[in-house]
Amino acid sequence: MELDAAMDIQQIKQRFGIIGHSPLLTTALETAVKVAPTDMNVLILGESGVGKESFSKIIHQLSGRKHAPFIAVNCGAIPEGTIDSELFGHEKGAFTGATDKRKGYFETVNGGTIFLDEVGELPLSTQARLLRILENGEFIKVGSSVVQKTDVRVVAATNRDLLERARNGKFREDLYYRLATVPIRVPQLAERKNDIYLLFTKFAMEFAETRHSQLIELTPSAQEMLAQYAWPGNVRQLKNITDQICVLEKGPLVDVDILQKYIPKTEPNLPMLLGKIDGTDGMSERDIFYKVLIDLRKDVNDLKKVVFGLLEGNISSNSAMQSSASTVNSLVPVNLQNSNYHDNTIAINNLSAANNPAANNPNTNAGNASEPIILQATEDDIEFEETTAIATDISESFLSLEAQEIEMIKKALQKNNGKRKKAAAQLGISERTLYRKIKQYNLE
Repeated sequence: MELDAAMDIQQIKQRFGIIGHSPLLTTALETAVKVAPTDMNVLILGESGVGKESFSKIIHQLSGRKHAPFIAVNCGAIPEGTIDSELFGHEKGAFTGATDKRKGYFETVNGGTIFLDEVGELPLSTQARLLRILENGEFIKVGSSVVQKTDVRVVAATNRDLLERARNGKFREDLYYRLATVPIRVPQLAERKNDIYLLFTKFAMEFAETRHSQLIELTPSAQEMLAQYAWPGNVRQLKNITDQICVLEKGPLVDVDILQKYIPKTEPNLPMLLGKIDGTDGMSERDIFYKVLIDLRKDVNDLKKVVFGLLEGNISSNSAMQSSASTVNSLVPVNLQNSNYHDNTIAINNLSAANNPAANNPNTNAGNASEPIILQATEDDIEFEETTAIATDISESFLSLEAQEIEMIKKALQKNNGKRKKAAAQLGISERTLYRKIKQYNLE
């Protein structure tokens, strides 16, 4: 039985042009084959470009609806104002421009299969209509009050985390569980490294056959380079690059020097915030950045007060060292507090103990302001002072960005005679963002 199942999967791969031997790909295909004869709703998960639509066609062709209509709808490409009309139809005069009565996809594909790609982009109102179809097969056209019935199998696909969107109020949780009766995850190309060269060869052969050109081949080192690339665009990106090479390169053999001209350079990993910062819910990245800089400036000022108080003898050295250590730790990222920064804090405490014997003698009045405390400057102290000054300059310079932003908005509005749409286009921001900034800075 296992051998027969393996042969069936291989036949399906040949029939639908599926290339690859990845276990993850085979598992996804096996699930699609098993669920196809049923009428269960299927949710296909996977990144953009992995071939989710191919799985929807496999499910339809292996089902009892294979002789009925099949239609693929990209939900993210239809404007929000017309998507209800596209899916469910409308009556004449239902809205401006509705000069005729129109059937929607769910009516025209009655008895067949509809593939809803990027289902996570559906508006909430449309999600409610779709849920009613999934529950009892009923829908109402836009501008009508008549309930109609339809018998359509829904296969949906998304590259989003729908449960996360449901937690954020952007997707109905009940609709998710209706759609995901059987979830199928299509692996990304980076998880199928052994299949990458097979796909490249397939695309190159197809191009050579259709264009009657010479077949392109890769050297072993170029094959290795192809396998090590991350392929964020997945199979679609691989096909595009293969076509580019076939068109632009003359020789039949492609080496690393040629291949690297077509593979985008990987961007270096930039530092990023890990987790959430308290009090930043609903704030934009720019606002969070301002908040971090303001907190940094506050901590630096607190540290300066501690140092001045120590030099003037207003506070004890132990209290000063504890306060300065806590302030330094607040300035240091969490992942660095256990490394060199922590060692510097220990060095400060050791310096305090060395220069102030009273810290180790419980019988000595360490807090007596009449006894001067002498601090001997070290290279670490000088370096810390320079770092503090730089941090203060950075925070002050970034805080002036707000004034620059206000000035730029004023100039853009003045140049465009107060027309916000043109001003927003000139500034490179959306009109909604510009409106929010105008209110924020009282620029009415």
